[in-house]
Amino acid sequence: MARPVIAITGPQRGALGPRWCVALALRLYGARPLQLRPDQHPQDYSFDGVVVTGGHDIDPVLYAAEPEVVPKYDQARDKLEMAVIDQALKSQLPVLGICRGAQLLNVYRGGSLYQDLRQRRRKTSNRRTLLPLKTLCIQPDTWLYLFMGKDRTRINSLHNQAINATGQGFVVAGRDLDGIIQAIEDPDQEFLLGVQWHPEFLIFMRQQRLLFKALVEASRKKLAVS
Repeated sequence: MARPVIAITGPQRGALGPRWCVALALRLYGARPLQLRPDQHPQDYSFDGVVVTGGHDIDPVLYAAEPEVVPKYDQARDKLEMAVIDQALKSQLPVLGICRGAQLLNVYRGGSLYQDLRQRRRKTSNRRTLLPLKTLCIQPDTWLYLFMGKDRTRINSLHNQAINATGQGFVVAGRDLDGIIQAIEDPDQEFLLGVQWHPEFLIFMRQQRLLFKALVEASRKKLAVS
């Protein structure tokens, strides 16, 4: 069976936990992880799918907004990941964006972000947690709904920013109890999904683990026809 190469993006240093968990999940389903950092050039590598991982806030200049919070930006990483997303989408490769990765996918397509969610929460806590203590409400007639097989599930939450206006081609696939967007997808693509939570920390949950399996299978299919 073909082993697709799946690029995992991230910062130059750190984020070892998320990178390791994503790589583990991909290997579990037969993929070969390729770690990409800002000092590398994505055009020098061949890959069949992409995971854009979580991390620091996205520079608001990318969606034509003024900073509203004390910045924690990584412009070198923004540049790398925008290039990887551009390369992947032009080649119609499967892409999974996680947290910051979902936000960056949205910004690439012309969408915008809320920079600070604290004032937008009414029913949910702003407390960050690795555990699945928050509720995801899944929109009907979406791939995510068909995949999960239910309209609600539990997720974790580590973000202080979120998607505001969706980018071109994206539909909202899930929200939390405050109506904040938690998942976007492009129904016209084989696999183009952004999730605001961190499934790599929930791989003990079958449905969260199988998100990576779905990405690997879509990448394997792309490899077979390339």
